[in-house]
Amino acid sequence: MRQRVVRTSAPIALPRTVTGLDVTYETGSDRAVAAAVVVDVASLAVAEVAIHRGLADFPYVPGLLAFREVPLLVAAVEKLATPPALLVCDGYGLAHPKRFGLASHLGVVLDLPSYGVAKTAFVGAFTPPAEARGSHADLTDDGEVIGSVVRTQTAVKPVFVSAGHRIGLADCISLTLRLSGRYRIPEPTRQADIESRKILREWQ
Repeated sequence: MRQRVVRTSAPIALPRTVTGLDVTYETGSDRAVAAAVVVDVASLAVAEVAIHRGLADFPYVPGLLAFREVPLLVAAVEKLATPPALLVCDGYGLAHPKRFGLASHLGVVLDLPSYGVAKTAFVGAFTPPAEARGSHADLTDDGEVIGSVVRTQTAVKPVFVSAGHRIGLADCISLTLRLSGRYRIPEPTRQADIESRKILREWQ
């Protein structure tokens, strides 16, 4: 599947909406809630929410998280009334030891532009970017640029952005900043986290 990833540096047209994705797990259980949240790029308002409650049937293995989460996330995406234009995942794309993280895996499965925004680095080295919002620095591994370390808010910890499928890193950085209003985490994945946690609490 890794061979099917489309790497590109060409800019894409700015989508009207972006779909954020996240999964929340019940502690000590395989029960999980996946959320797909469509956010309007211009206003950052939530346009639609789709939820899938289910069981994770693949064990947690570092580096293989996609095999645990992709079936749940695909099920949530399929419940959206309007097909998504672009996916943002709470995880990694090419910034992965096998250059095939969750964002790449999901993008290939659904054949949609996709990228990942993670709170911490999984692989690679970097020099911290400047403190100002919008500053960013290359995330590199074995001499290859695999992502970017992006400061979405001034003097706040950066996030780790990497292309997944059918989108270039420059567009990933630009979109991440555009989608990060008042918070460190871009609004689509922030809202997906909020929604999945809320539904899990109601399910218990």
